[in-house]
Amino acid sequence: MKIQIINGPNLNLLGVREKSIYGDSSFEFFYAELKIKYTNTELDYYQSNVEGEIINKLHEVGFSFDGIILNGGGYTHTSVAIADAIAAIKVPVIEVHISNIYAREEYRHVSLTGKNCKGVLTGFGLDGYRLAIESFLTSC
Repeated sequence: MKIQIINGPNLNLLGVREKSIYGDSSFEFFYAELKIKYTNTELDYYQSNVEGEIINKLHEVGFSFDGIILNGGGYTHTSVAIADAIAAIKVPVIEVHISNIYAREEYRHVSLTGKNCKGVLTGFGLDGYRLAIESFLTSC
């Protein structure tokens, strides 16, 4: 099984920014732990702060991988283009948010991208990525 993890804007600063919301672990450290735990699964990781690069990555892997885990960061609430890219590809996407977006500012309560996803995990911290992997592994 091949699963692509895509993180959007500002998630390259995990472990540094707003630790009370996002924790103190870098995503790279967490990703290394995931690779150890899921040795029979090909996990790939991509991060970009640029909307068009995220769309390009969705197009690139959206017809050949078994699943995509997307944390679109702030683009979740603003990007019709990323929502359209998810709708255009064949690979199922699970949207993940580290914080509970419904416990935050009101503008974060709306996910433009979530309606085109297989499911949405929000508020489980970094463990949301593991839960998404488990969902792909049990549904295939």
